[in-house]
Amino acid sequence: MSGPLAVEVALSPGPRQVRLVALSLPPGATVADALRASGLFAQDDAALSTLHVGIWGRKAPLDAVLREGDRIECYRALKVDPKEARRVRYRAHGEKLPKGIHRPRGRAVDLAQGQVSDEPAD
Repeated sequence: MSGPLAVEVALSPGPRQVRLVALSLPPGATVADALRASGLFAQDDAALSTLHVGIWGRKAPLDAVLREGDRIECYRALKVDPKEARRVRYRAHGEKLPKGIHRPRGRAVDLAQGQVSDEPAD
């Protein structure tokens, strides 16, 4: 029989924050076993069942059997829809300019003619 499995549990509680816990588990251990052993979560199964987890970036169920070197990742819910964030950024920056034409600060650019006027930009 093989020895213990070396796995990692990664959690990002907030932007640019990562908690990484290295574990040694017996062969046949599951994702749920690793999450309980990490100490990052409550011990009850109800709390674990609400988590979205994956192994090396691929979604995995809590009963998935682990292999040597696996990294279990716990995913947070998105706070902003990526499509909506893109729309907001587009509205804030306005229409894209053709290549080679730069929008000077404080001055308007006529897209049709590619000219800069001294009138303030809206």
